[in-house]
Amino acid sequence: MNNNNYIFQRRNAEYTANEKRWKRSGEAYSGGREYIEQALIRHVSEINLEFSERRSRAYYFNYPRAIARRITQYALSIDPIRRNADPELVEDWSRTGLRTNDVMRQLSTLLNVYGRAWLQVEMPLFDGNPSRQEAKERCLRPYARTLSPLQVVDWSTGADGKLLWALVAEEEIDSSDPFAPPVRHRRRRLYDRNSWRLFEAASSGAKEIASGVNPTGTVPLIPVVEPDGFGLAANHWFEDVVRISEAIMNNESEAQMNTVKQMFGMLVVADSFARSARKISADESKDENFSAIVARSAAIVESVEEKGISRFISPSGIATDTIREENRYLKQELYDVVGLAVQGNSREGQSSESKAWDFQNVSQFLAARADLLEQAELDAWKLMRRYDLDLAVPDVRYNRRFAVNDLAGGIAGLLQLSEISAGKSYRKAVGRTAVELLDNIGYVGIREKEKIINEINQESEL
Repeated sequence: MNNNNYIFQRRNAEYTANEKRWKRSGEAYSGGREYIEQALIRHVSEINLEFSERRSRAYYFNYPRAIARRITQYALSIDPIRRNADPELVEDWSRTGLRTNDVMRQLSTLLNVYGRAWLQVEMPLFDGNPSRQEAKERCLRPYARTLSPLQVVDWSTGADGKLLWALVAEEEIDSSDPFAPPVRHRRRRLYDRNSWRLFEAASSGAKEIASGVNPTGTVPLIPVVEPDGFGLAANHWFEDVVRISEAIMNNESEAQMNTVKQMFGMLVVADSFARSARKISADESKDENFSAIVARSAAIVESVEEKGISRFISPSGIATDTIREENRYLKQELYDVVGLAVQGNSREGQSSESKAWDFQNVSQFLAARADLLEQAELDAWKLMRRYDLDLAVPDVRYNRRFAVNDLAGGIAGLLQLSEISAGKSYRKAVGRTAVELLDNIGYVGIREKEKIINEINQESEL
């Protein structure tokens, strides 16, 4: 047996336990027709024809993506400071045109969706010993990219707490020949602390197609895990977001079909007419058929004693309104559970203590996320320097001050404070506070903020 074949069968225990959930979360974030067809639930009383229509009409409010992106937008709303960073690398950290901020936003969103993500730091292959100028022209320098947990299929940790080896799933499509169909290659790249090996699946069995030296002395992958999720052997919170979102989608689909039925209605016929129609269909013409199926898309048969009158009926509007009200409740709970309910009508009735707790909760969550991203980026820069000793490791600082507060109340209070007659120092303090509130409402650039504060500080005596 070819021992290389086992490389394509390996799965880490964590990967095996979470693979289905990770795929579902990724599909929910992606959305689209394929996800709707997976997540839409057919209820017991639905016939195939009716469910097919409902499925073709269904639409999806992508709350999982909105939540995952909003957390990232909050956490990285202010650009991190990178002192002594190579400006070319900052502008193209991935070697594909993604800036450092772009790659870290991807990492943050992957953490939101999966609870685990990876940063991979690599160096392009080249022959010989190119000069600095040639290396610059050919872009022969370290780069970083993100990997989802579905791409890193297995790994092992040593006694020192660091990775011993890691196995990355890769796929390459060769479309170099315009006269031949593209060829898909399934591959696995195995890293250890001193080397790497690339395997490719083939009909004759897996074979090693390339190998090389790993000059870093460490596995060039950085695992990033939310410490309060998998770090505590718990399921990731995004799975609950997906389930609530799917409930909203299914409810909305039913409400939509109720609206359709109110427009078109459903036929109710007398039992005597139904019996007569069946008899005619059986005796006189095989081409004429009468529906005897009881469902929303077919006729309902009544006895003569009950009604005896053919008519159309439809669901009441109250049922649709009830569904829509349930969805509004689910949406509010969805954002409350995640901890993003920093806006909304419900906030008007809250006590000041309750508001302060919510704001502090969101602020601390974002500060913890900033800490996680800062450490991951710093580790990536250190790995890059292992590939290129001339590369400086910058001083990386992420923003940890998130003024998630009651903006309306803050502005009202500031206006009242500004009316107090006091000295120059007091007026300056009020002005500087106003600049911070302005930054919360709409982001003010660092240079512009410094300019405004300097103007406030230089205010002359009246």
